[in-house]
Amino acid sequence: MKTSASVLTKLTLGLAIAGSIAACSQNKTADKPAAASTTATPDKETIVFVNSDSLLNKYDYFKDLSKRLEDKGKASQTDLQNRGQAFQRQVAEYQKNQATMPADQRQATEQQLQRKQQELQTYSQNAGAEFQNEQAAENAKLYDKIADFVKAYAKEKGYKMVLTFSKANPTVLYGDPSLDVTLDVAKRLNDAYAKDKK
Repeated sequence: MKTSASVLTKLTLGLAIAGSIAACSQNKTADKPAAASTTATPDKETIVFVNSDSLLNKYDYFKDLSKRLEDKGKASQTDLQNRGQAFQRQVAEYQKNQATMPADQRQATEQQLQRKQQELQTYSQNAGAEFQNEQAAENAKLYDKIADFVKAYAKEKGYKMVLTFSKANPTVLYGDPSLDVTLDVAKRLNDAYAKDKK
């Protein structure tokens, strides 16, 4: 699904950037390596990861968003097809009757059909751009929702960094399963989304 891939790519990139920023800010405060190593507790992991593929598949908000965008895209496509078919019927009607039309009426009809074709192309381009803008806005909203949640989650759990893992963009090639907090993050995101829906 193109929408899922787009969201996934943006989410992965965004979480990778957030992780990089967190790493950079950690490097500024960790000028004294001895102090940094004494503050970390051996029983508590300070770096964990989220599998963004699994997270999106389990996140109800993303499922609802994908369905909403898919439905809107299908409705837009149907509308464009209906308009295109109506135009084709007008062209067929003109072609059927053009031999019996006077020259001035034929010329006026051809100009009208050219205008309608241009209007249809413009409408199609505008509808596509509008859909892409809405999709980008929804993807940004999704990213912000997840990033804000993960930031609060990391603070609550005492994590210093939350990385993202994705097969499409493998910034983490391996992570011990004990560091994978995806299920907990997905459950909590869904709980928060369920409260927001009420």
